[in-house]
Amino acid sequence: MPDPILSVRNLKVDFETPDGVIHAVKGTNFDLFAGECLGIVGESGSGKSQTVLAAMGLLADNGIASGSIKFGDTDMLTADPRTLRRIRGDQMSMIFQNPLTSLTPHMTVGAQMREVLALHRGLKGEAANRICVDWLEHVRIPEARRRLDQYPHELSGGMRQRVMVAIAMLCGPKLLLADEPTTALDVTVQAQVLDLMADLKTETQTGIALITHDMGVVARMCDRVVVMRGGEIVETGGIEDIFYNPQHAYTKMLLDAVPRIDQPNRDGRPQLGSPPAADTPVLLETSDLKVHFPINLEGSLFSKTKPLKAVDGVSFDLRPGETLGVVGESGCGKSTLARAVLKLVPQTAGSVAWMGRDISGADAKMMNSLRDDMQIVFQDPMASLDPRMTIGTSIAEPLTVHAPHLDRRQREERVREIMPRVGLAADLINRYPHELSGGQNQRVGIARAMILGPKLVVCDEAVSALDVSVQAQVVDLLIDLQKEFGLAMIFISHDLSVVREISHRVMVLYLGKVVELAGRDAIYEAASHPYTRALISAVPAADPRSEKARKRTKLEGDLPSPLDSRAPLRFLKSEVVDDPDAEQYAPQLIEIAPGHFVAEHDPFDDQPGLRAR
Repeated sequence: MPDPILSVRNLKVDFETPDGVIHAVKGTNFDLFAGECLGIVGESGSGKSQTVLAAMGLLADNGIASGSIKFGDTDMLTADPRTLRRIRGDQMSMIFQNPLTSLTPHMTVGAQMREVLALHRGLKGEAANRICVDWLEHVRIPEARRRLDQYPHELSGGMRQRVMVAIAMLCGPKLLLADEPTTALDVTVQAQVLDLMADLKTETQTGIALITHDMGVVARMCDRVVVMRGGEIVETGGIEDIFYNPQHAYTKMLLDAVPRIDQPNRDGRPQLGSPPAADTPVLLETSDLKVHFPINLEGSLFSKTKPLKAVDGVSFDLRPGETLGVVGESGCGKSTLARAVLKLVPQTAGSVAWMGRDISGADAKMMNSLRDDMQIVFQDPMASLDPRMTIGTSIAEPLTVHAPHLDRRQREERVREIMPRVGLAADLINRYPHELSGGQNQRVGIARAMILGPKLVVCDEAVSALDVSVQAQVVDLLIDLQKEFGLAMIFISHDLSVVREISHRVMVLYLGKVVELAGRDAIYEAASHPYTRALISAVPAADPRSEKARKRTKLEGDLPSPLDSRAPLRFLKSEVVDDPDAEQYAPQLIEIAPGHFVAEHDPFDDQPGLRAR
């Protein structure tokens, strides 16, 4: 056996807190070899991240690591700061989970990338810029040269994560520690980033330690797997042993909780209710809905604006008891569409009808009277809950606005009734958000949305930040609540596996336009539009054999700028007018089967930006 590039022996990580010592990692042992990808999996709090942070020497001030972490001949736990600075970012690099807190907010993207090249390669100026632009294009950031002069807050979450990946790969490290590197990414970008990491592993024999809760990513990328729980390794083995012959009950539970795009109806899980009958009255209807934002163009002698068409002519209807899944890449208009439906952003054109009543021009007073029927659950519960309010007060807050006739005791009774229905123990009522787990806080957000008995709930990436086991519980909860209350739901997610589990119909958006709309089985088993096929093909399946053997339909090239009027015609090149400011042809939706609508597109084989391999 060759010598490992990383060898961890009896690693313990403890944190001193006012409540006593927390044993985050309790004596772990594993090796990582050159050209190998080692998956480290487990739920939040299992010690995954603290293990790799200790390897980088980046523990919090109250953290104490003991044992041994050998990177080659260097013990990372006892090395001096100068040695660590020489190794980190050059020979050993890390992709962090949260790019917003990992990127320096007052430095441009280019400055942060050039800093790495200057320190470890002595490159500056245009030579450094060329490498930076190259890597930004590798991770599929559009208009890469312009992004060098932008600050992190000017980029979307997915864009910031791509920048982090590019920075980590700049120097071609020997060891790459990736902590949830694809959590915030679209499936197509995730597929490309994973391909980049796989190429790096193959071409330069880089060793990769991949921390993730996505077992599909593990199946696709990893050679061996370490399963952690409560700071300890409960199982380790080759990729096929872990997936096809797991020994520990915890490993089996993790695999059972993984959403499977190829298995939407699994035994032991709540099943999605039947779709409403065609003659059921429509609850919500949008017609040719448009939301455009004026963008100031730089470099103009005179002030000039151009419309960014975030939502550009979207039409759909929704009935009680039905869930409409909305999918597409970042920037396609999913969240803007949801906010326009709820009148949280102004619409530019089109109409929104609620129970047959046009609310397109509704004022604040009218919308306030409808808010108890229209609720939303946000992606980040910690950002949407007031940290100074107990969860009982947060859940009860909608009642103070929409049910002012209730006194304090009656509101508390309502809160205590709803909490068990969303899986929260009643004795948590006086806790604060920071005292609960991420999954519990997401349940608080759901309880807050459900306490008024709404007719419509919008879930905007409501499960994307959760562990797979908690995610499965929340999805099961939403299915049960829909059956109990007859809810209509709009479920927005970049995880197409989850969308298939919970949705009756799926709508695919591309740069503000609908490219396909159909029942969930028709979308996943008989997708017609090349963009839909590429999205589905990019979803990793939790099956190592099929995942590594299957051919993929890939999107190539940069994401086009949404300000370019030609961009939405990427799949209908034959109709493009070669002028970025010209009014372009709008692809029409064609019904190719009952209830299955597809936007006009050129034949798949004629698409220069797509290929199957």
